[in-house]
Amino acid sequence: MWSYGDAREALRDVLRLSRAMTYKMAVADLPLGGGKGVIMLTPHTPLSRERRHLALLDFADTVAALEGRYITAEDVGTSSRDMSVIVGQTKYVAGLARGRGGSGDPSPLTALGVEYAIRACCERVFGNESLKGRTVSVVGLGHVGSRLAKRCARAGAKLIVADVDDGKRRVAAELGGRWMTPERAMEAETDILAPCALGGVLNDDSVPRLRCRIIAGAANNQLADDRVADMLAARGILWAPDFVANAGGVINIAEELGRYDATRARQRVRGIADTLRRIFDAAEASGSTPLTAAMELARQRLVPARD
Repeated sequence: MWSYGDAREALRDVLRLSRAMTYKMAVADLPLGGGKGVIMLTPHTPLSRERRHLALLDFADTVAALEGRYITAEDVGTSSRDMSVIVGQTKYVAGLARGRGGSGDPSPLTALGVEYAIRACCERVFGNESLKGRTVSVVGLGHVGSRLAKRCARAGAKLIVADVDDGKRRVAAELGGRWMTPERAMEAETDILAPCALGGVLNDDSVPRLRCRIIAGAANNQLADDRVADMLAARGILWAPDFVANAGGVINIAEELGRYDATRARQRVRGIADTLRRIFDAAEASGSTPLTAAMELARQRLVPARD
């Protein structure tokens, strides 16, 4: 659920997100497709409780009409409470609250997966996976970003935190991190940059100003264009493809669609580190970027699915 200038902007976004979701499911080796849905809001128009409820019901009708070809779950701008509204109209909903038979908010599992992605990157760049003493810049303190910041702090990392909402300064105070604006945090001198807000932050303008060794975050579609992966490689910055690093939530939801086992779900999410190691090895062997290697792994798994 997000505000878009017009329907064309929303359509472009949902197509980019669905492409990334297809790769995410394939690389995670999940028996699911790659759909994505957006609920378009009008910019600068207050969203009353009633309007929000009606928007969720409209979306629920769309999901119901697809008769199981698409299963929705919470994401940017929505919550498990919203899923409880949608499930009143259609059974094709995941990420429900535990009291409704679901596994609850998937964002803790997404944050866990990103932490393990960061550890795999540290192992590749610094020779070990420890976060102790490493500086991590977390840009975006939503459901996932705030949890990731806490996980990194517990692991001994030094934090820079940022968000467009100045009220999130309390996270910096709670964790002993430095508060910056998102623009400054993106360009800060840091070991690891973790974009955890919206996409497109890595582009022709921002990449030349980066002062980090690793980029691994929860945001979708971090690259404004695929060629930005080559720019990062040329600068010696290791980028963990976002659709690999942030797959923890969908891995958890895939477990929910069967007989849910929280321990097994967490084990599978930690496996994101092994997937990244495989991708980094393949990229090094072929002289390509992690993006190219990750997309090739996805294609290898999509071919038998199409057959």
